[in-house]
Amino acid sequence: MTASDRAAQLVQIAAEAAGDKLADDILAYDVSDQLVITDAFVLCSASNDRQVRGIVDEIEKRLREEADAKPVRREGEREGRWVLLDYADIIVHVQHQDDRVYYALERLWKDCPLIELPEHVNIHNAPVGSSGE
Repeated sequence: MTASDRAAQLVQIAAEAAGDKLADDILAYDVSDQLVITDAFVLCSASNDRQVRGIVDEIEKRLREEADAKPVRREGEREGRWVLLDYADIIVHVQHQDDRVYYALERLWKDCPLIELPEHVNIHNAPVGSSGE
């Protein structure tokens, strides 16, 4: 089984919104073969709690405006270190960098296929001296 077209659309919108707010290391995994609760995970991180909240706000705004999607569940918003947005088709994890390293969700889902994201969503992560192309 692979992620639905709807999930793929939501992943792209969420990743682009996160990238626009300078989220770090944006990744998406197709978890549809492993989980029955969702088709895909989007993971990204930020250097501080305020940026985590800004990324979350932008993802919610863009998914609402571009895909008429609203989260069915939100977790962790009060602390602002790891916010989970559950859209049923996808789950978005926006984590503080320290929490991302500690919990290492990539390690848990490494056997799931990565969903290709537009190169520009992570362009600001390019090493210094790189053209980003």
